[in-house]
Amino acid sequence: MSALEPPGKVIALHLNYPSRIAQRGRKPAYPSYFVKPTSSVSASGDVIERPLGTELLAYEGEVALVIGRRTRRVTPEEGWAAVSGVTAANDWGVYDLRTADKGANLRNKGGDGFTPLGPRVIAAAAIDPTALRVRTWLNGRLVQEDTTADLVFPFGVLVADLSQLITLQPGDVILTGTPAGSSVAVPGDVVEVEVDAPSAPGAPSSGRLVTRVVEGTTPLPPYSAQPVVDDIQRIEAWGDAESAGITVPAKGSLSEQARDALRRCAVATVSAELRRRGYSHSSVDGVRPLAPGTKLVGTARTLRFVAHRPDLFESHGGGYNAQKRAFDSLKSGEVLVIEARGDASAGTVGDILALRAKTLGAAGIVSDGPARDAAAVAAIGIPAFVQGAHPSVLGRRHVPWEVDGTITCGGTTVQPGDVIVGDDDGVVVIPQHLVGEIAAAALEQERQDAWVSQRVAEGQPVDGLFPPTGTWRERYQAWSEVQP
Repeated sequence: MSALEPPGKVIALHLNYPSRIAQRGRKPAYPSYFVKPTSSVSASGDVIERPLGTELLAYEGEVALVIGRRTRRVTPEEGWAAVSGVTAANDWGVYDLRTADKGANLRNKGGDGFTPLGPRVIAAAAIDPTALRVRTWLNGRLVQEDTTADLVFPFGVLVADLSQLITLQPGDVILTGTPAGSSVAVPGDVVEVEVDAPSAPGAPSSGRLVTRVVEGTTPLPPYSAQPVVDDIQRIEAWGDAESAGITVPAKGSLSEQARDALRRCAVATVSAELRRRGYSHSSVDGVRPLAPGTKLVGTARTLRFVAHRPDLFESHGGGYNAQKRAFDSLKSGEVLVIEARGDASAGTVGDILALRAKTLGAAGIVSDGPARDAAAVAAIGIPAFVQGAHPSVLGRRHVPWEVDGTITCGGTTVQPGDVIVGDDDGVVVIPQHLVGEIAAAALEQERQDAWVSQRVAEGQPVDGLFPPTGTWRERYQAWSEVQP
C-alpha cells in the first residue's frame, strides 16, 4: 500500500509502551482514548504551527493502524484482521493548552496539522504486529526508538475494545501510543518519524514522515482559554526535569503547587483519597488543634519519645537532648511530629519550644501527647495539634530518644518527608510519593463536592447526586468542562 486516504475518524490512545508508562509513573488497567479531528491530519513535508504565545509543542512518534473493513464487536483475536495497514504518525500536542481540555485533548492535540500521517502504508498482511519498530528524529538526532513487542495493549485488543461501542469504518486511523523520548520542538526544528518491520521480508517501511515547526502569528482571542504552563507541565512535555531546565525538589520537600492545593482541601477529603488508594490508617488519631480553625500543611520531621526509665532519662533526658535538637533544627515549612505513645499524662511540647519552631518558620507541631502551657502555645500562632493539655513536664513519663526516624504517632506511621495535613477534623499523613496525586485528586473532589452542595441547596434530593451518577454525572462533567 502506498496511498493513505483521508480517514473518517482518528482515535488516539493515551498510554501503551512500558517505557512511556515508566516515565509517567502510572500503568493503566484498560485502554483510554481521545478523538482527533480529521482536520488535524497532514502529510509528510507539511509544517506545523506552534500557536503564538505557547512554549510546549511536543512531538510523539507513533504507529498508526489503518482500518480496512467495517468492524463491529470483534474479539481481540479478530482485531488485527480488521487492520489493512500501518504507517507512521506524529501525535503533536501543545501542553500549554491542556488545562482547558480536561482530558479531552481537543484544543491541545486537535489543531490543524497536528496529526501528520504517512508517507507510505505498510500492508498488514506482510508483517507481524509485534515486530514493528517506531523511531523519531529531531533535527537528525534519534530521540525515540522502541518496538511493539511488549505493548500493554496489543493492536488486536485496541481494535476489539473500540469496536464494542464504536463501528470502525475503512480508512479510520488508530494511533497506538508513543514510547519514551517524546519531548518539545521549537520553531525551526524538523521532526521525522518512521515505522518499519525490520524482520519482515524486504524490511518494509513507511518512509520518513517529515514535519517542520514554524511559529504561529495569530494570538488567541480573549474569549479563548489562554496558554497556561507550570513546572509539572514543562517536565511532562520535555520528558524529564533536566531537559526542562528545572531543579527537582529534594526528597521530602513539598512543591508550592501541591501545598496550595492541600491548603484548599479538607482533611476529610484528603483522607478519603488516601483510603481509595489503600491507605486506610492515615489519620493521627486523638489529636485536635489548640486553636480551632487552624490549617496545617507541611513536610514531616520526626521525634520519638520512649517510656520513662531512670537510667535512660539520666543518659538521654538532660542537656541538649533529642527534643531540643529536633526543635532547633526545624526549617521553613516543616512539621515536627512527636511520638509519645498516646500517653496523655505528661506534656510533650511547651511555649518556649513552640516559639523556637515559630521563629524558624516551621509549619506546625503534631503530638499524640498533650501540650504544656497550652494557652501560651496557642497564642504563639504556630499550628499545634495535640491530645489536649497537661501541666507536667515530659520527664514524668518520657525520655526524648530519636530524631528523624520512622515513628508511630496516633496509630499511624510517619516518616521524614511525608506530608502532614491538618484542620479541625484532625491530621492525616500522606506518603511522600503520593503527594502530587493526592493533592490533585482531593482538589478535584472538593470542586465536585462544591457543585453538589449547590444543587442540594437548590432543593435537589441526594439520590444519584451524592456522589453524582448517571445524568447528574453528565451534568457535572458538562459544567466542569466550561469552568476555568
